[in-house]
Amino acid sequence: MTQDQLQAIHFGADDLPFVDIGDGSLLKVLQVKRGEGLWIIENVFQAGYEVEKHRHTGPVFGYTTSGAWKYKEYDYVNRAGSFLYEPAGSEHTLQCIEDNTRVWFQMYGSNINLDENGEISSVVDGQVTLDFYLAMCLENGLGRPPVLIE
Repeated sequence: MTQDQLQAIHFGADDLPFVDIGDGSLLKVLQVKRGEGLWIIENVFQAGYEVEKHRHTGPVFGYTTSGAWKYKEYDYVNRAGSFLYEPAGSEHTLQCIEDNTRVWFQMYGSNINLDENGEISSVVDGQVTLDFYLAMCLENGLGRPPVLIE
């Protein structure tokens, strides 16, 4: 490895823009490592926002920095300072319960989205999310952000 490859990479709070994903909720993609199946995103959810029930093919790590959200299937609530580990194969439905809930997700693999009958409705991974994010940035006049892509 060269010294350039060993340099730390820094993004300030405003270096990567957020894009709207509905109901005033936001998405920012920070990194996608295709070879590892890794994708790191930050969301800001508004109360009432819900992500359809899904199953993970790899582990997920969630870090909540503000607000509150939960999974429909569980009693606990993720609040500022919460850490959540989701093993591969876990299924749940994310529900936001407070405005301006900010969560970082570090995911491996794909999210397999499930309809009300438990059938696969779509599959989302780092590349799909990155493509959506970049398209929304361009559509909203934000240019092409410097997401870390490997």
